[in-house]
Amino acid sequence: MARMHSRKKGTSSSTHPVERTHPEWSLSPADIEKHIVELAREGQPQARIGVTLRDSYGVPDVKAATGKKMSQILAEHDLLGDMPEDLDNLLTKRANLKEHLAENSRDIENRRNLQLIEAKIRRLLKYYKREGIVSPDYRL
Repeated sequence: MARMHSRKKGTSSSTHPVERTHPEWSLSPADIEKHIVELAREGQPQARIGVTLRDSYGVPDVKAATGKKMSQILAEHDLLGDMPEDLDNLLTKRANLKEHLAENSRDIENRRNLQLIEAKIRRLLKYYKREGIVSPDYRL
């Protein structure tokens, strides 16, 4: 797939394991769930939790191991935020860029980048409103 706001090709990144089964040598599903809750209570985002589980504990796929997505596990323990992580990250990026543009009003390149970030936010909001994850009357 291509990049969203350029004419470049996408770059390859890490892929899911070929086999979608939980390896026998890996942690048990109860231990994995315990580690997810523990890391979430420390304030780590879902992406960081997944990387930590993969690199430190040898868990290639949380859903294959536990039968539940990480967001389902966090929702069961009331640790899921009110805003999805990707949307929250984009809103933070937008706020930081607006602060930068307030001090550097002639930075034309980042003015354009702000427009692209806001386009991504609008696209995500439309999806999340349609799916019922974000309330339909939410405004930027």
